[in-house]
Amino acid sequence: MSEENTDRPRTGETIRVIDIARARSGDKADRLNVGVIADDEMGYKRLETQLTADVVAERLYGLVDGEVTRYPLANLLGFNFVGTEALDGGGQVSIRYDTQGKTYAAIILETTLPPME
Repeated sequence: MSEENTDRPRTGETIRVIDIARARSGDKADRLNVGVIADDEMGYKRLETQLTADVVAERLYGLVDGEVTRYPLANLLGFNFVGTEALDGGGQVSIRYDTQGKTYAAIILETTLPPME
């Protein structure tokens, strides 16, 4: 009988993205990108199903005024999310606290994912 790894979240549990992935964010002028890389194949499948562009746009509501697009990076078990009109004009002209979008990854990592059926 094999032992089950109880350290990994199960699909039937509510989790945060940080429980199954790592992320990093940054800027390209007034565009934001957030890269999210799953820890393993199971985490990637969950992100693929549950961490949609709409979910990320909702989490960044009020920070990203344009569109959020998700680009799959299957070979890396991850996704790149790009938000337009995201940094109030970009680092040189913005008066926002985070003009380069470095803290946006933390917002995504704190996103709660519901149990998978």
